[in-house]
Amino acid sequence: MINVLDLQFANIGTLSLLLNMIFCWIEFLFKLPLFSKINTTLALLSSFLLGTSLTLRWYNAGYFPLSNLYESLLFLSFCLTCGYLILEKTTRSKTIGILVTPISLFISGFATLTLPVEMQKTLPLVPALQSNWLMMHVSMMMLSYSILILGSLLCILYYVLTKIKLTPPQFLQNLDIWSYRTISLGFPMLTIGIIAGAVWANEAWGSYWSWDPKETWALITWLNFAIYLHTRIVKGVTGEKVALIGSIGFLIVWVCYLGVNFLGKGLHSYGWIN
Repeated sequence: MINVLDLQFANIGTLSLLLNMIFCWIEFLFKLPLFSKINTTLALLSSFLLGTSLTLRWYNAGYFPLSNLYESLLFLSFCLTCGYLILEKTTRSKTIGILVTPISLFISGFATLTLPVEMQKTLPLVPALQSNWLMMHVSMMMLSYSILILGSLLCILYYVLTKIKLTPPQFLQNLDIWSYRTISLGFPMLTIGIIAGAVWANEAWGSYWSWDPKETWALITWLNFAIYLHTRIVKGVTGEKVALIGSIGFLIVWVCYLGVNFLGKGLHSYGWIN
């Protein structure tokens, strides 16, 4: 069924993200301190609206709202917006907003304005998804995606700014540190999500690993960030080389999350576009 209220919250949240993005760029380009508080308020409002939409779906459906593409997109946008607020407060850099808000807006806008109405409905879970592992596996994967996307964005920003050679060294050093810390947080979540998925797969399909396209790309994602952390921690490499590995992870995460699902093939094709 369609719950009009949760869709309205999602639509207003998307509008709030649009305003947030516009004001972030105005603040960045024209250095207007007044817009800093407006941006923070809009980001908080967007998070609240998207979170409320997901909570209403959870209440009405009776299961954690991560069963299809629409719900996962809203959840990812919610996590990215919350992550942007935390990073901005921690790093005290307004650059984070101009990078993250367009992505959050695109994700939320794609979910609310592009996906067909049929995919926005709250439907009963298919038998394979009727498991307590749904919340554990999918929520950990989506949280890891959002955090790794943020970390990868910081790596991309670091890599680009090192090429420009006009950025203060202290700012570059802070970017390098925070990209590392962010990825270090997202990697364990990705690991837990993959392990939880393997246990669930064995329960549902009788096999821990089936080399499904989604599973394969999840492994590629894990390996990419494992190489990043190994290079950084064990080899002691910092700077452009390790930032390049993290930057590649941005593309890999998107292929893993959306790319393989648009093929409409594999065991993870529930609730996706065919």
